[in-house]
Amino acid sequence: MQPLKTGSREEWLAARKALLEKEKAHTRQKDALSEERRSLPWVKIDKNYLFETETGEVSLAELFGEKRQLIVYHFMFGPEWTEGCKSCSFWADSFNGLEPHLNGRDIAFVAISRAPISLLMPFKKRMGWNFNWVSSHSNSFNADFDVSFGSDHKPEYPVTYNFKEKTFYPMDEAHGTSVFAKDDAGNIYHTYSTYGRGLDVTNAAYSYIDMVPMGRNEPAEGNPMEWVRHHDAY
Repeated sequence: MQPLKTGSREEWLAARKALLEKEKAHTRQKDALSEERRSLPWVKIDKNYLFETETGEVSLAELFGEKRQLIVYHFMFGPEWTEGCKSCSFWADSFNGLEPHLNGRDIAFVAISRAPISLLMPFKKRMGWNFNWVSSHSNSFNADFDVSFGSDHKPEYPVTYNFKEKTFYPMDEAHGTSVFAKDDAGNIYHTYSTYGRGLDVTNAAYSYIDMVPMGRNEPAEGNPMEWVRHHDAY
């Protein structure tokens, strides 16, 4: 790898300080966006979703445990798949182990997939993960939050994803993150969802990769994440 350009330590320091001012502005803008995100209206959940776990069915309310806030990662793992999505697994390596810290801020965390629990648990063991993972195999949760399009989905079929109607790549699942809150009366509300590149901020590996000279170095055409593997397959 050849240097893009070279310079003296003094030139580097001057350029770095100029960049720092832009980074600070970006941080302030991010703080303002986070405040707007927290100010979105809450939408009450009226459906009684039941999810499959290793020990039986649980409701959406039970996924909160003792917490008042719940983060859901929509993990791409369809009912007929033999293993979880490589990209979602890339993200899971970032959020595995976060639960104690989230719990400390009154937040529960769960990954939800359409595959039955009998497929999720062996893959979870293979990957060495410890986060809570449940199946929405018997309900419409994934479809209701625009991350499942049915096993007969074709790429030319328009679907709603990332708040737009579009034709989607030839997969029946997509990833995303949704946030829920519970009031004092036990009512549950949907407060936020993000999809696509909106999930970049939750991927620790990408944050580090973006610091190095070559950056992500992903192709402009085709699937930019073709390089990603399950962490036991590199």
